[in-house]
Amino acid sequence: MKTLMLLRHAKSSWKDKRISDHDRPLNKRGKKIAPVMGHLILEKQLVPDLILSSTAVRARTTAEAVAEAYNYKHTIEHIDELYLATAGELLFQAQNRVDDSTDRVMLVAHNPGMEDLVSRLSGHPEPFPTAALAVFGLGIESWRALELGVETSLLHLWRPRELE
Repeated sequence: MKTLMLLRHAKSSWKDKRISDHDRPLNKRGKKIAPVMGHLILEKQLVPDLILSSTAVRARTTAEAVAEAYNYKHTIEHIDELYLATAGELLFQAQNRVDDSTDRVMLVAHNPGMEDLVSRLSGHPEPFPTAALAVFGLGIESWRALELGVETSLLHLWRPRELE
């Protein structure tokens, strides 16, 4: 069974209006919660084999902080196409970038695509705030088979406020 982890980037700063959306950094809360999510991943023994992240600063910083919290030893792959990607594009990127020897993949990206994907894969609407983490078991043997409509099971859904 393959496992797909969806992590929305942590809360970002809107303080400097001159900074482009792509370049917005994490705010104080975002910097605090990202490692908490990483420790949760370690505690639940869900460390991914591969992390695919949007190139946006807030997503990259979240991915790095989460990975550092569980001492991730691999390279985080930064993908332009994950920036503001739709649910379909998120799946497409995993489908076409992940080797079948990889069992657990984590995507770090943005709403509305992430929330839409979580809702579609779970079969019902799911609020997906910043730094939320959803973990799905997939009824596929090959990542090439990953698409909307595949058999999925929502194994875990954590929202930061529920952990405090």
